[in-house]
Amino acid sequence: MNKELLEALDILEKEKNISKSVMLEAIENSLITACKNHFGKADNIKVNINAETCDFAVLAEKEVVEQVEDPLMEISLAEAKMIAPRYELGDIVQIPVESKSFGRIATQNAKNVILQKIREEERKSLYEDWYSKEKDIVQGVVQRYMKRNVSINLGKTDAILNESEQVKGEIFQPTERIKVYVLEVKDTPKGPRISVSRTHPDLVKRLFELEVAEVRDGIVEIKSIAREPGSRTKIAVKSNDPNVDPVGACVGLNGARVNAVVSELRGEKIDIINWDDTPAYLIENALSPAKVICVVADEEAKEAQVIVPDNQLSLAIGKEGQNARLSAKLTGFKIDIKSETQVKEMGLLDEIGMRYETEEGQFGEYGYEEPYEDGYREEYAGPYRDSEEEVYTEPYGDGQEEVYTEPYRDGQEEVYTEPYGDGQEEVYTEPYGEVYEADGQDAAPDDYQKDCQDDMIPE
Repeated sequence: MNKELLEALDILEKEKNISKSVMLEAIENSLITACKNHFGKADNIKVNINAETCDFAVLAEKEVVEQVEDPLMEISLAEAKMIAPRYELGDIVQIPVESKSFGRIATQNAKNVILQKIREEERKSLYEDWYSKEKDIVQGVVQRYMKRNVSINLGKTDAILNESEQVKGEIFQPTERIKVYVLEVKDTPKGPRISVSRTHPDLVKRLFELEVAEVRDGIVEIKSIAREPGSRTKIAVKSNDPNVDPVGACVGLNGARVNAVVSELRGEKIDIINWDDTPAYLIENALSPAKVICVVADEEAKEAQVIVPDNQLSLAIGKEGQNARLSAKLTGFKIDIKSETQVKEMGLLDEIGMRYETEEGQFGEYGYEEPYEDGYREEYAGPYRDSEEEVYTEPYGDGQEEVYTEPYRDGQEEVYTEPYGDGQEEVYTEPYGEVYEADGQDAAPDDYQKDCQDDMIPE
């Protein structure tokens, strides 16, 4: 057993992630190369290696002939008989080759073949390892500035943080640990070239996955991100579990989770909003903390008109338009924000689809809309004209409904259906002249009938 070779292969497999079978193949190729350098050719050289013991043997296959013309490829019958009496003309005899007899140059070439194979496999393994981490975040140590780029050590290799991927105003110190987003991994002859970023929106997403278990497990889903690096980020989150509040899960107890992300981003502000499949509600949430009166969204054109109170206009737009800009990126809609006063002055009520104002001066989504104490909603068709009919549907304490028409004209019949305390129903018309039977009775009670007749005597 070749213990030294076996131990060396085990170390390479453990430290550099190079499989033992690959290294044995490299050793086999190096021995063939050494034979070629020593003898001039190696067409008949065979190398046998035991993968378990790492014992190896180099054999030269020679053909048995009567007269030897090429000593490297042929052997005489007499020499073959000396090795084994069974050999006859035309047989192939395997002659052991002593690797110790190789010259210095042949040995050096064999060594170079092994080292080259080790470097290739190490580079390949490193590339595959980092390629799997593409579009993920890693932690590295700042090494030095190379002009305006930053070299970051990631362990077995280095990464380059280009100036275009740096947050404006961020300054790093040597040996400082930072988290970066892996943009791209390229395979080069000198090893993998890794490009990283501190400005990519997905950096925020990966940081939340690290800090928030619900996001990592898929219970809370980050649907959209809009970011202006170093200043502000808006993220829209949705919960796949009705018992989990997505915003609360991302914020954490006393803001612990979101503060950890903000700290890693060096104070960048983060707004977390609820995702909604309805564009109008999503846009309203995105413009938070500004309050919105009305949103009219065109899904096909990806445009939206938003009305906000006069005192909320600057807040909705944000400093230098940042809030509106981030909201547009987050929702994918082109957002036009106007105040109530602007809408009235420009006469855009009909265009936007609004008709009436509530008593508080606010625009309802469908026009005139008022809350009722009993939970009912009353809709008006107005403005009313005397010749038009107005229909009211109002709740009553006994749960029954009364329908009537107005205004009344002479000779028009009005039908009332009203409950009475005695459980009976009375139907009458006007002008009155007769009391009809109720519940199969011939007439109303005497005293009640008399009172009714007195009231119905024409003038």
